Amino acid sequence: MRDKLAPVVLWFCAFSGILSSAVVQSETHEWALSEVCPAGFQEREGGCYLQSFYSGYKSLRESGVGGLKTGLPALREGFSAQQIDLGRLLFFDPLLSVDGDMACSSCHQPARGFSDGLGGSVGRHGEVMTRSAPTLWNVGFLRELFWDARADSLEEQMQGPLFSSIEMANTPENLLASLQQDANYPALFAQAFGEKPLSLEQVYTALTAFESSLVSLSSRYDLYANGFHEVLTQTEIEGMNVFRSFVARCAECHTPPAFTNQQIAVIGTPELEGMPRDPGVQAITGDASQRGGFRVPTLRNIELTAPYMHSGRFKTLRDAVAFYTGGRGHAVPEGEHLSLHWHIWEPDLADHELDLLVAFLKTLTDQSFMPVLPQKVPSGLKPVATEFLTY
Repeated sequence: MRDKLAPVVLWFCAFSGILSSAVVQSETHEWALSEVCPAGFQEREGGCYLQSFYSGYKSLRESGVGGLKTGLPALREGFSAQQIDLGRLLFFDPLLSVDGDMACSSCHQPARGFSDGLGGSVGRHGEVMTRSAPTLWNVGFLRELFWDARADSLEEQMQGPLFSSIEMANTPENLLASLQQDANYPALFAQAFGEKPLSLEQVYTALTAFESSLVSLSSRYDLYANGFHEVLTQTEIEGMNVFRSFVARCAECHTPPAFTNQQIAVIGTPELEGMPRDPGVQAITGDASQRGGFRVPTLRNIELTAPYMHSGRFKTLRDAVAFYTGGRGHAVPEGEHLSLHWHIWEPDLADHELDLLVAFLKTLTDQSFMPVLPQKVPSGLKPVATEFLTY
């Protein structure tokens, strides 16, 4: 099967830009930013723009819920190759934290699908957070960020962990001074933004540019959706049919090709043993109907990002999909009143159907456009979490 599919995969990847030199470039110049757009992107009018089969599908609903020929949400794009590459270096550089020991990649590790493999991320002094770190794959398509959707942009979102006293714990003033006084960063910012004074806004733009370049659209599912039907096994196709069915109703919230409808859903997932109910979006809006509500996450690379749910309550994909067939509100504790999302009901899926769902979800694994992971960063500090495991 591998030999049979090789020409198809090569053709698909070449179309998408995976053979771009940006993926295989070596850092031959001492801190010269790349002038080549990352894999999957093409330079146009001075910016990098995504090239994708899905770009030709204009309607998000033209094929119905879960249809194969639906379009993508708008992507944050148009950043220059230099801005993206600068963001890549900043992302892995612990200079961005107050003590020089944490980076963005501490909680968003390439080897774990740009999450961290924990139910609750760990803070600078070992504090365990109450929520897991979501994947950054396809984050540039999202309208709202954080589990509770409290940020409207990547620029706003990143300031949370950068300046949180229990995460990277920096201050805007110290972060700016650290970069301005570094031996290499001022010249790199000049390459990316021109001869303007180095500013925090440039830092946020560069990180946004890099994170928006983390696109995952070349999975075996994507090959199937775009006409190469032999790439999925019969078991995986049957799992996709369960996923899209009006019995399971998975695709109503995890709508392809983004595999999220970007809405808030109250599903009644249980908290970890002994933990209080996380109010979710209610804590932001004050709306009691949004108690326990969280942003619907993408399922892209879901195989790599265990444990699952906002608190990491389920260790395996099988456990996670089984939750949905347990009956409406079955995990809501007595005395807790949640306005469960309308699609949470009792599909009563059989064990073999749950296994089919898991098989299908694994076809969404794709890290073809993994960026070059720096083995050194401009600050001279040790880059964080630059290991990449092949699955």
